[in-house]
Amino acid sequence: MTERALRLGTRRSTLAMAQSGHVAEAVRRLTGRDVELVEITTYGDVSREHLAQIGGTGVFVAALRDALLRGDVDFAVHSLKDLPTTPHEGLTLAATPEREDPRDALVARDGLTFHELPDGARVGTGSPRRMAQLNAYARSHGLRIETVPIRGNVDTRIGYVRNGEFDAVVLAAAGLHRIGRIDEVTDFLSVDFVLPAPGQGALAIECSAADADLAAALAGLDDPHTRAAVTAERSLLAALEAGCSAPVGALADLLGDGQDATEMRLRGVVGTPDGSALVQLSTTGPVPTSHGDAIALGRELASEMLAKGAAGLMGERAL
Repeated sequence: MTERALRLGTRRSTLAMAQSGHVAEAVRRLTGRDVELVEITTYGDVSREHLAQIGGTGVFVAALRDALLRGDVDFAVHSLKDLPTTPHEGLTLAATPEREDPRDALVARDGLTFHELPDGARVGTGSPRRMAQLNAYARSHGLRIETVPIRGNVDTRIGYVRNGEFDAVVLAAAGLHRIGRIDEVTDFLSVDFVLPAPGQGALAIECSAADADLAAALAGLDDPHTRAAVTAERSLLAALEAGCSAPVGALADLLGDGQDATEMRLRGVVGTPDGSALVQLSTTGPVPTSHGDAIALGRELASEMLAKGAAGLMGERAL
């Protein structure tokens, strides 16, 4: 008797479906079982409010997690940057596959790079983190831009540029790559001046903690370096007591020669959306060999950032 198909819970957006499709294919190869996608609408998908207003934290994942806990689906795929940092009782993060490009990307009219944007350019982004860093960078380089909050899927956001409403929008490079639209990028924003969201470019594969066999099978998709990096980044976010809509950027990267790297650098930034005040620090330590080591790296940097006044730049602390 053949085993029934595994049910993969996914959001309905083009990007979520593309991400989940990639994971479904990998799970089929890994387990030999069929995988069917189960589309679930989340609060973040239907709300028209800006992310900063609806709290950001968990709005794209709560419905998927509810479906997992009810047993309506066997596992779920999230963009890791949407996942709250607090573990969810009854669920386990079974795998974090190898990370895509973590950078932010500019899609501007007429093929413009960031430095070529006209004086006073209107730049659309739904992220206070991006606003803070873009405004700070522009100010430090004598450029004037106006960052404007936007919502919507990739088509909607790029449409604002195509119809002339904005000079540019900023999106995650990983998402554009996964839906085959990376060629629309006019400039990749260096992580030296815009740090991505913690976990950006990485996926989270979650399943019921009670399903040990499935968790063990999915663990075959886990990339240890990605997991160490995103664990450190998310530990920083948690220690700052900030939600995933807070203006916090973080990136952990390996220093040295790829797989032979011995050190990990963690960079973090917190800023006011207008970019007038930033706290930006980094720390370097041995590549974490355990979950606890990665957590400690994030906490260490967070305490240094808090000592420099990071809490006062985040607005209301997430409860």
